[in-house]
Amino acid sequence: MHTALPQTEQRNPASAAIDTLPTLEICRLINRQDAQVPLAVAEALPQIAQAVDLIAAAVEAGHRLFYQGAGTSGRLGVLDASELLPTYSFDPTRAIGLIAGGRSALTDSVEAAEDDPDLGRSDLQAHDFAAGDILIGIAASGRTPYVLGGMDYARSLGAPVVAVVCAAGSPMAARATVAIELLTGPEVITGSTRMKAGTAQKMALNMLSTAAMVKLGKVYGNLMVDVRPTNAKLRARAARIVAEAAGLSPDQAEAALAASGWEVKVAVVMGLLDLPAAEARRLLDQHQGRVRAAVQAGRG
Repeated sequence: MHTALPQTEQRNPASAAIDTLPTLEICRLINRQDAQVPLAVAEALPQIAQAVDLIAAAVEAGHRLFYQGAGTSGRLGVLDASELLPTYSFDPTRAIGLIAGGRSALTDSVEAAEDDPDLGRSDLQAHDFAAGDILIGIAASGRTPYVLGGMDYARSLGAPVVAVVCAAGSPMAARATVAIELLTGPEVITGSTRMKAGTAQKMALNMLSTAAMVKLGKVYGNLMVDVRPTNAKLRARAARIVAEAAGLSPDQAEAALAASGWEVKVAVVMGLLDLPAAEARRLLDQHQGRVRAAVQAGRG
């Protein structure tokens, strides 16, 4: 008895003769297929929103966010976790990306590791994954054993589990608290899920983490007021953010940042309320680091 191939492994009739096309037509064909990706993500927005609320609730309660995947999916999870520190000053010990085969699999192929469900469980155990933590399992096919092992372990603890898959009715979706199914269909090159499937997963992960950070007060308006100004580019960005948010001149913004110890949120509240750094920081602490709530309280 043959198991039906997931959609991501099926042949795409639109690209059946791609090897006979001129270069520009190859690129046009890939582009037309890529244009379907945002539509697939749009269909999953209700589930993405549910997952965002789960992530924000877990993080606000002091728990951790885990990503787990293999190959392209695992690399995308590690990437999303790693970018939360510079963008939102999110503690890197609280956003953990796990990839089958370990860190070496980020640059080298360790494909056999994805076939081991016990490895998925033991990778979570090595990080003391607990019931309050939340796991995002990522796999285009929705059936990767490494991720299934991790999901089963998380569920056994009672932890919330999110599946990000590119196939309908998958084993991962069946195990998930929230299943995000990004139905991108067959790839231009059969089975090359770094293409449409990977793009859809990247879009969904961006949305999950960004929306969760918004809900956690990591932005003010649409400004990243928790950015870590660790280099010249980011310091310049921080100064622009403070100037824009608080209506300050560039020199005033830099002075506020210097007085705040280069804490952007503190500098913004200082500028908006004309307060010293200590008082601005106290207001932020009282309102869980949310600039808008701190400013409203300061204005009485």
